[in-house]
Amino acid sequence: MNYILNEQNTVAIGDEPILCSADLLQAIHFCNHAIRMLDEQTKQFDINIFEILGMRNLSGMVGEYFAKSIEHFSNGNLHSNPHQDGYPDLLLTNTPERYYGYRSLYTEIDGKKYLKDKSLFSPFQYGGIEVKATCGSTPPASVTPKPLIGEQRIEKLTSFDWKAHHRETNNLLSIFWDFMDEVPTIAACFYRNDLTRDDWGKIVQPKTDGGRTTSVSIMTAAGVRKMCRGWLAVVDAEPYINAFANKKWIGYRVK
Repeated sequence: MNYILNEQNTVAIGDEPILCSADLLQAIHFCNHAIRMLDEQTKQFDINIFEILGMRNLSGMVGEYFAKSIEHFSNGNLHSNPHQDGYPDLLLTNTPERYYGYRSLYTEIDGKKYLKDKSLFSPFQYGGIEVKATCGSTPPASVTPKPLIGEQRIEKLTSFDWKAHHRETNNLLSIFWDFMDEVPTIAACFYRNDLTRDDWGKIVQPKTDGGRTTSVSIMTAAGVRKMCRGWLAVVDAEPYINAFANKKWIGYRVK
């Protein structure tokens, strides 16, 4: 899988570069390979792991795989947040002070991290990078049949966005993924370190009947365009290059 890289945009927090294009590309390939291996291994037991997970859980899993891949190729600049519901997903540990500050917040026994105080990881005092994934939206079933799990979505894509639990989410490394050869694959990667509250919609609270388990803020259309202007990589395939050229996304052909 080949990708077109945007050397004009970088992954930086403030003025500090965190991840170069070569490291990002390695992380993308690493993530794609890991998901493909998961598919191959589970199919040996006649299991379609993607169908079992369902689209919502599957998108979350792709995001988690990508976050771990970024950590792996960050040269120690980022470490995964050990608090499942902590913020951000990847903690900034690019200086001795930040790294040892991070290490002082937990005790490690047999490779397991026991947190001294979960609140210190949400938020983490030195910040870091939030990671989110989406596969976008397609027309309602009343208009055209919904793509099944494993079917490519890009030709039917009408919109995409990212969701957060609060409107302060920034330093966002986000991906759009799609099924390629029936396997979830990263199609594009974006980054912005200048998101504001106005880039996120009003927080939607949980329904009293339990229809929604957590509060959520959906990125606005203007926020999505802003994210797309910070594109880092797009898969080198015409359907995606054409789709992202839409003015409500990147707005031009990247190749």
